[in-house]
Amino acid sequence: QVQLVESGGGLVQAGGSLRLSCAASGRTFSINDMGWFRQAPEKEREFVARLTWSGGSSVYSGSVKGRFTISRDNAKNTVYLQMNSLKPEDTAVYYCAVRNVGRLEYEYWGQGTQVTVSS
Repeated sequence: QVQLVESGGGLVQAGGSLRLSCAASGRTFSINDMGWFRQAPEKEREFVARLTWSGGSSVYSGSVKGRFTISRDNAKNTVYLQMNSLKPEDTAVYYCAVRNVGRLEYEYWGQGTQVTVSS
């Protein structure tokens, strides 16, 4: 089991920045990668970014590439999502999730944190 606790959401004006955190605990040695996803009202959940647990490889969705940065603090077992140049369309509940080694699906999910960008 892996437990995930997210923090850092809030209300920000368009063009502003926020940093989300996701702290992992439990069987972290089995983690292959951690991803960030988001779900806006009445929309499907969508992929935002992911980072290998070793920190060596990251992938971003086209809608956030160049504005968001995913990173990891090894000592704290925490992954961050730095969000810059925020737009109203970034408004959503953001979730972090973990995929274990050998798994295709993200198995463990955080509780979600609300990000609201006002125009």
